[in-house]
Amino acid sequence: MSYALFTDIGSTFTKVTAADLKERRIVGRAMSPTTIFDDVNIGFQKALAALESQIGYKIEPEYRLACSSAAGGLKMVACGLVPDLTSEAARLASLSAGAKVLKAYAYKMTETEAQELKRLQPDIVMLSGGTDGGNSEVMLHNAKMLADCPVKFPVIVAGNKSAAGEAARVIEAAGKEATVCPNVMPEFGKLNIEPAREAVRRVFLERIVDAKGLRELAAQMDGDVIPTPAAVLDAITLLSRGTREEAGIGSLMAFDIGGATTDVYSVTEGCPVYPGAMLKGLPHPAAKRSVEGDLGMRWNARTIVALQGAELFAQNAGVTEEELAQALDVFDKTPDILPQNQAMERIDVALAQAAAKNACQRHAGQLEVVFTPLGERYMQSGKDLSDVKWLIGTGGPVITSKNPAAILAEAGYSDQEPLSLRPRKAKSLLDAKYILSAMGLLSQREPDIALKIMKNELTEL
Repeated sequence: MSYALFTDIGSTFTKVTAADLKERRIVGRAMSPTTIFDDVNIGFQKALAALESQIGYKIEPEYRLACSSAAGGLKMVACGLVPDLTSEAARLASLSAGAKVLKAYAYKMTETEAQELKRLQPDIVMLSGGTDGGNSEVMLHNAKMLADCPVKFPVIVAGNKSAAGEAARVIEAAGKEATVCPNVMPEFGKLNIEPAREAVRRVFLERIVDAKGLRELAAQMDGDVIPTPAAVLDAITLLSRGTREEAGIGSLMAFDIGGATTDVYSVTEGCPVYPGAMLKGLPHPAAKRSVEGDLGMRWNARTIVALQGAELFAQNAGVTEEELAQALDVFDKTPDILPQNQAMERIDVALAQAAAKNACQRHAGQLEVVFTPLGERYMQSGKDLSDVKWLIGTGGPVITSKNPAAILAEAGYSDQEPLSLRPRKAKSLLDAKYILSAMGLLSQREPDIALKIMKNELTEL
């Protein structure tokens, strides 16, 4: 047999997955709480022991690959010129690289914003601004502000090529690392985020792995440790588009509900399909990721409840307010806990439904009614996902739920939000074995095998 072993070190749980490459199937999967406050290798070894106990023999893989979102994942700040253009382009590039964007600044950074940046303590900053040959002043001003910030972080310079070199020199003169790559928006309305995405990955490998205490684990791997969300984006892009040897399944949307965040992905052009709708702002990339840091099932459970109000949330979940309050107290103290009783199971389903609904609504495009001399018109912001063919649910709360279909249903179109461009008639798939991050890792080496495994293992609801 020919095995590969994949490890995903999450903020709450560390997951290990074994695949038989010749048979193109998943052999087994196990998990253990992530031991981020001690040594991530402890949690990894416990998960591996659980996997080998489950399948009944010791795994001797041909190769081992890993991804990580431990300790909050890769935290980034984006700086640009115009909020809806270069600043948004930098944010999209950061998200597609697997980062959690803490803040996106536009125009000249102020002293107040510089103080906020100091408090945010980002792992990486992406500096953009101006199309090639356009405005240089703002990016150079912001380069000086970043250079003066006492926090030491690497900077990806991805703005106006006429000013990028000078901006990098200003940053390097302050003792910070600066990496120059092509402009994320070289022309008005045109995105070029792939070079910046790769630059972020390189910096993550060089700097962040060591900072998160993952060096020992990384040394056991046969490839680079990459951010987990980037691995998932690779997987669903492969699943959608396919390879030269085998076709993909077409346009899709996926959401991953975790303990700390809810990540949403889509692979489709998202051009306006609503009659008479016109696109407003920057066109979003075909393969897009967004992350909602306030919609984690454990670390942000109280925030999710607050979106509805405790009384209404408890009513919808079918529990008392007292049971809800008790469960939230437990989640605060033990964020890795699984539901212990029927009330907690109901609360978990309600939390997952709310997270799916709100995260997917924020990710999808939106129609806005405008009135013109020619009559009523529609403006579309973001991607139109209404014609997406498949909706994929993943993440522990979805996979372990007794009613995953009820959670996935919340991510689709709703008559209550008719202007939200969420999928209308998508079929539902469940990542029941939590394999997307593993298949994203495998896609780096064996894309045809990764695609075949996903087609075999994802379950239609």
